[in-house]
Amino acid sequence: MKHQDLPTGGTPHIAEKYAKVAVVGAGSWGTALAATLARSGVATWLWGRNAEVIADINENHRHQALLPDVDLPEELKATSALDEALLGAEAVLIVVPSRSLREVAQQMRTFIPEGIPVAVCAKGIEAGTGFLMSQIVEEVLQGHPVGAVSGPTFAKEVAKGHPTSATVAFPFSHNDRLHPNMSPAARLAVSLSTESFRAYVSDDLIGVEVGGAVKNVIAIACGMMTGAGFAENTRAALITRGLDEMKGLAEALGGRRETVTGLSGIGDLSLTCSSTTSRNMAPGHQLGQGIARYECFDGKPIVVEGEANASSVTELARRLCVSMPICETVNAILHDQADLGHAFASLWARPIEAEPRAMGLALNHPATKEDIATLAERIS
Repeated sequence: MKHQDLPTGGTPHIAEKYAKVAVVGAGSWGTALAATLARSGVATWLWGRNAEVIADINENHRHQALLPDVDLPEELKATSALDEALLGAEAVLIVVPSRSLREVAQQMRTFIPEGIPVAVCAKGIEAGTGFLMSQIVEEVLQGHPVGAVSGPTFAKEVAKGHPTSATVAFPFSHNDRLHPNMSPAARLAVSLSTESFRAYVSDDLIGVEVGGAVKNVIAIACGMMTGAGFAENTRAALITRGLDEMKGLAEALGGRRETVTGLSGIGDLSLTCSSTTSRNMAPGHQLGQGIARYECFDGKPIVVEGEANASSVTELARRLCVSMPICETVNAILHDQADLGHAFASLWARPIEAEPRAMGLALNHPATKEDIATLAERIS
């Protein structure tokens, strides 16, 4: 069967790429996305604060600090002037750590005309407010369609052109539903798509963002138990039950459970929980080996999004009365000084529940305190 004869589910619409896209944030993920856009033929400007990094990208087409073995497109332009990066941009990707998102969005406000779509590529929930990343941007940059790009995407592999898929999500207006090919989600999806990067479109922004926030916490849990010496059964259980926690929170916030079974949910979750390349699984793995938090990453100040997310996710879940026991366990270990072994042993000894949840069944777990203590000792 020839490529053009493959079933498509209908005649494809033609969506127009954005002529210029600004990428705000020159970390590894921002640089990888900017490189993808440039390879797709989109005029792309990348903004970052570090003058040496900017010069390296412009002069040597390299990001020696974070992506040293990746050849970046010559067409990619970098700048440390935010107004220059945003000038004439038809869409903007914000790719900064979640803790910096509000501040950077406020800086952008002066330079971005009303109506320009903004996609957030950070993952998390803001402490205190309980806001998703898109809600922060909606509050700061009023008058802009706000969406997200999320999926199973290690930056280095994307930058190298490994086949990768991700989801572009924006709420759909009435006009977007009449003309879906002209929606911000569709136009950004085709702008990002290359022979190796395949973008999908979603109108469930909440579901996509919840998946991205919660998977970081579950990845820390998987890292902890892997570091403690356990293997595939344990990780599969945490991934599967972590997915259920994602679904519950997404649904409580108005998202769809179905979305969490897609790229931004189970896709991102399975990737992040299966490799210590993940900056969330890696510290969990070290903690599970008994390494103190301040000694993780050889003492380097690496940002671990799931560390902050553990607190903000559980706080939001409690507020919404959503049961998230794995996230609660990780939060207790990271922020309440709970013993890792006892916390996970207690997690396993919780009342027995039903699958599916609709059965509404809960049974006392037969494990004794001595049983729990024995498992806790094995974990520790």
